[in-house]
Amino acid sequence: MLMWAGLAAVAVAFAVSVVATALAKRVARRVGFLDVPQGRKAHAVATPLLGGSGILLAVLLPSLAALAAVSVWSAHGVPEWLTRLAPQLAIHVDGAASRVGQALGVLAAAVALHVLGLVDDKKHLAAWPKLIAQMAIISAAVIVCDIRILTLLGDWPSGVVTILWLTVLTNSFNFLDNMDGLSAGVAAICAAALLAASASIGQIFVSAWACLLLGALLGFLPYNFSPASIYMGDAGSLVVGFLVGVISCLTTYVHESLAPYAMLVPLVVMAVPLYDTCSVVALRLRAGVNPMVGDRRHFSHRLVKRGMSTRKAVLTIYLCTAGTAIAATLLPRVDAAGAVLILVQTLAMLTIVAILESDDAQQAPKA
Repeated sequence: MLMWAGLAAVAVAFAVSVVATALAKRVARRVGFLDVPQGRKAHAVATPLLGGSGILLAVLLPSLAALAAVSVWSAHGVPEWLTRLAPQLAIHVDGAASRVGQALGVLAAAVALHVLGLVDDKKHLAAWPKLIAQMAIISAAVIVCDIRILTLLGDWPSGVVTILWLTVLTNSFNFLDNMDGLSAGVAAICAAALLAASASIGQIFVSAWACLLLGALLGFLPYNFSPASIYMGDAGSLVVGFLVGVISCLTTYVHESLAPYAMLVPLVVMAVPLYDTCSVVALRLRAGVNPMVGDRRHFSHRLVKRGMSTRKAVLTIYLCTAGTAIAATLLPRVDAAGAVLILVQTLAMLTIVAILESDDAQQAPKA
């Protein structure tokens, strides 16, 4: 029954995303909220930029409906039809209701990042003020919603590490949004892997969010895959990166029945986008340019420079991400030797990525 509930959540988010993205495309054209080709941008025609609103609504609306339902059911009793049709879900109503405050805080932070992204898409904010605003929003979410990773470090050190982790992931998916379908597709693969990790240990609350994010991204991709008819913009990529990061933080990787190296799951799942971010920042610093200002030094751009089409480059990165993400889902269930093999495989995948881009690393064109 839980599997069918998860599929239903994916389907609902998918349907909302398809409809909301279609509406967003029409609204963006009507109000002139378009990404106009210029500078480093490769697309040929002005393209709508409100795709992120469709993704956000596809997560936000079902989440609010579910939170309202569990709050009412927890206060007034679980309805008989739910107990009869889905007893496995009914027993989690009180637990979900206890997380309503945390969920609302995370959704509020996502909305705030969406608004920040909309302003940036329209007015092109300077890089450092934008980063400071992101960190302020993320810090508030971590503190108010009590989101933590590596809690064994202690409250404040864990909070600082969590803020840095969420900020890096938020910007990683923002950086990845440099080619049609790339950021949304990679995020969908990561969300699916985190869903597998959380569902395997019975984390219903986290799994539900992963289902909604997965459905929202899958509903957006048909519009965004090359040739894209709408972009998510910063208003979408910041939200997507943040929500992927929050899901990775809320998932419990280590307990009595799981090995301690299971805590490496999110690092392995996100190995490719994190590598792309680190390599691009390093190249920009080496070139003496602002690491937060966009250019064409990304892995995807180098694949195209080598002769791949946009679609083939994006699909290649999908496969690299899937290769590490699938292996990551096995980490909690393997022995030490298996964990070493998974980490070696991940390093081998990243080495292939490095080889594919190394020849162009010094000659990558500036914006």
